[in-house]
Amino acid sequence: MTGGGVAPVTGVEARTDGSAAAWTDRYGRSLMNTFGTPRRVLVRGEGVHVWDADGNRYLDLLAGIAVNALGHAHPTLTAAVSAQLGTLGHVSNFFATPTQVALAERLVQLGGGDATSRVFFTNSGTEANEAAFKIARRTGRPRVLCLEGGFHGRTMGALAMTSKTAYRAPFEPLPGGVEFLSFGDVDALERAIGPDVAAVVLEAVQGEAGVRPLPPGYLAAARRLTRDHGALLVADEVQTGIGRTGHWLAHQDDELGGGARPDVVTLAKGLGGGFPIGAVLTHGEHVSSLLGPGQHGTTFGGNPVAAAAGLATLGVIERDGVLDHVRRTGRWLTEALAALPVVAEVRARGLLVAVELAGRPSAEVADLALEAGFIVNPVTPTALRLAPPLVVTTEQLSPFVEFLAGLGAGGAPTVTPEA
Repeated sequence: MTGGGVAPVTGVEARTDGSAAAWTDRYGRSLMNTFGTPRRVLVRGEGVHVWDADGNRYLDLLAGIAVNALGHAHPTLTAAVSAQLGTLGHVSNFFATPTQVALAERLVQLGGGDATSRVFFTNSGTEANEAAFKIARRTGRPRVLCLEGGFHGRTMGALAMTSKTAYRAPFEPLPGGVEFLSFGDVDALERAIGPDVAAVVLEAVQGEAGVRPLPPGYLAAARRLTRDHGALLVADEVQTGIGRTGHWLAHQDDELGGGARPDVVTLAKGLGGGFPIGAVLTHGEHVSSLLGPGQHGTTFGGNPVAAAAGLATLGVIERDGVLDHVRRTGRWLTEALAALPVVAEVRARGLLVAVELAGRPSAEVADLALEAGFIVNPVTPTALRLAPPLVVTTEQLSPFVEFLAGLGAGGAPTVTPEA
């Protein structure tokens, strides 16, 4: 394959060569500089691989940051989306569609819900967390407790719950009443909580902080304390949900959740297998009724095409035994990585993995990996994040393990174009 296979968009003057350099130049002259210069220009994907505009193939170990649960161009997903778009593409939320209702019912079931559980659909994880923030506000209580290291999104409410100063500072003043507690410190939570706390918002595994699972027992303690004080427990499962950890939801892992069921769960990323969708799942009559008619809304949330993508993704995960596959493959990858001299530590739940490097800057190693044909994310200065498609195999992962082993010996293989 060559870059010449990329067709120009109708009505737009395009470079005829279609090279990565040409597309990158056009990118810089047409898009806001919010993401920096693109690392590559990707033109197609199949399974766990993607190809760039110059014909190079890469093993996608990031999956759009834990989004492409089934990999690229999965036939069941593409057929479901195409069929739905050819039947009914969009209606407003003044109307219902069968796919929307069916997906809501499925999420209630997978989330361990009951007749009191409800779903609100969004387009992204940030929007799901924004809705959760508004649910907390509707309790009438002024304080929201979040954890240091947590990341919940970029809109103003979601950003208010995100602890990183560099993200927050340019946009202050943010919505108030949010406090940040030491990660995993039950005593700090016990001291902070009280009758004026609306919600405790947390991730069972902090992805953006470098794949940090909550200590065993913390989530169960948070459930007990929130229940005792009448506060909501909100679990952000945007990155960890939909099979990423080997369970439908990370808090359903006994070691992480201890049997606790949150009042509010937010979802996105892997739910649509690459199609934009998010969701808020609530449990309990009171919680499920906190947002009433006219108090929140969305134009595109829960549209029939997104719902069809969600149903197809969930169906494939269940049909193909993907949860068990994720647990087995994650164990293999963790053990294989931990045995390498270049690796100081591996933190993992299923196929959400952080590789803490021994004396090598993560950005440098990520650059070398990209040149070698592997897409990874330097999530912290010392750690790489891996979140590959849930269907990746040990055979497909082995070359990356060999690449890291080669770094320890001073090697750095390079990628070659494929037709």
